[in-house]
Amino acid sequence: MRIGFFGDGPWSHEALKLIESDSSFELSFICIRNDPGDEHLKKIALENNIPLFQHKNVNSEEFIKNLKATKSDLFVSLAFNQIFKSQIIEMPELGVINCHAGKLPEYRGRNILNWALINDEKEFGITVHYIDEGIDTGDIILQKCFQINDSDTYKTLLKVAYKQCGPIVLEALQRIRDNNVTRTKQKDIPIEGFYCVGRKEGDEIIDWNQTSREIFNFIRAVTDPGPNAQTKLNGRTFQIVSSELIEAYEDDEDPPGRIISVYPHLFVKTKDTYIKITEFIYDGKIKPGDFFE
Repeated sequence: MRIGFFGDGPWSHEALKLIESDSSFELSFICIRNDPGDEHLKKIALENNIPLFQHKNVNSEEFIKNLKATKSDLFVSLAFNQIFKSQIIEMPELGVINCHAGKLPEYRGRNILNWALINDEKEFGITVHYIDEGIDTGDIILQKCFQINDSDTYKTLLKVAYKQCGPIVLEALQRIRDNNVTRTKQKDIPIEGFYCVGRKEGDEIIDWNQTSREIFNFIRAVTDPGPNAQTKLNGRTFQIVSSELIEAYEDDEDPPGRIISVYPHLFVKTKDTYIKITEFIYDGKIKPGDFFE
């Protein structure tokens, strides 16, 4: 089975390695992003004489001609950043599939792992699905879910996704090869989908009027390799890397954002209780009674 591969990033590296390890699959090309492109994938293509593509518009007539010439049976997409139009979707006989680091149909769109943590989910999914002309709306081939604990952060969930995407893609490809796919239409799943918008500059600002649980989830959702949760103290940026929930009584006397204690631990009042800041980046002085803006 000849496979055309569109990819970027660590999840695509593991998937490509596993595809190459199965002698029933042959890579017809590797296509990398145009901004600037994955050097690891580029190296693999050049070292193994696999045709390498890179184009600012994969739906252009010029690029479509190149794709047709590869005579691929199926296209695979992992973290590729261009939306395929009908000419590409309908080209390979076995279709076009995508690996989505989110549980479909609940979580469509971008930055799924961040949103799963922000929304206090107890699990996240990795889904391989056929691509149609919608965004993450195609029939599901395979989906597996993984537990989220309070100790998890954006970084730990990324590690799971990097490790698991490859084997899940391989299993989906083997099912397609063996004509053993049970397609699940997303419209038949009685769950309302949620489109996650891409996170942008400014989305890392903490709202101290939220509950301790909401702020705790937000901090771990945007930590490394994200920008870290941020607030202002005395006009300076205060980055919060990690926090802990504590057992505390409800208190309406202190307003949200007030620093209650600095030593031995930094405690801040939230909407309902207090939160313990365990790691932060700040180059100014801090004293009890100060307010985060």
